[in-house]
Amino acid sequence: MKILLRGEKIVTNELKQKLTAAEVTEIQDSDYPPIDLSVFDVVFDLSIDEHLNALKYYAPLKNIPVFVGAVKTQLAAAANLCGREILCTLIGINDLPTFINRSLAEVSLLNKTDEPTLHQIMLNLGWEYKLVQDRVGMVTPRIIMMIINEACYTLQEGTANMQDIDTSMKLGTNYPFGPFEWADKIGIKHVYETLKAVYDDTHDERYKICPLLKTIYLKNGSFYN
Repeated sequence: MKILLRGEKIVTNELKQKLTAAEVTEIQDSDYPPIDLSVFDVVFDLSIDEHLNALKYYAPLKNIPVFVGAVKTQLAAAANLCGREILCTLIGINDLPTFINRSLAEVSLLNKTDEPTLHQIMLNLGWEYKLVQDRVGMVTPRIIMMIINEACYTLQEGTANMQDIDTSMKLGTNYPFGPFEWADKIGIKHVYETLKAVYDDTHDERYKICPLLKTIYLKNGSFYN
């Protein structure tokens, strides 16, 4: 299986751990496809959130599955802005760091009629998956980002310190990381931008960004480093 891969190193490296049996051609995050895309069996572009106009390169690829990051951007919105008819099988994937190399891939579809194609490509990849609605934030990122945001409010109010909050989360929920530890692993930029995208889409107060988190984002900082 020939796969084209594009995105930030942190996420492409994580994805390649799940593509060990494939022939992977990787291009830089800042590059647009300079090669014949029709020779690939599958395309993974994990930079669509930052480069929406790249979708126009994939739109004409009839019958080729194209996975794009779909956490901060709804597939329907991206397709609407593309300006071209989407002929490829467009699949959204939860591409945030720490969420890619997991036993269950979280995916969405632009067109429900593509479910049989999605099922077949997942069989070919050997991946288990969960199909979710095409919504900003998907499902798991919404939950985790909301937990991180609430933890920031708790820290800001001085109710508990970071270590206690992280320890309580891991012991109480059996999550692999506490909220602050997880935020650093995901990246504050991704946490902030995902929360902002979900809040702008829903205006749900649960996703209104904590001032503490916003300050750390603006300073390009992290919680523990």
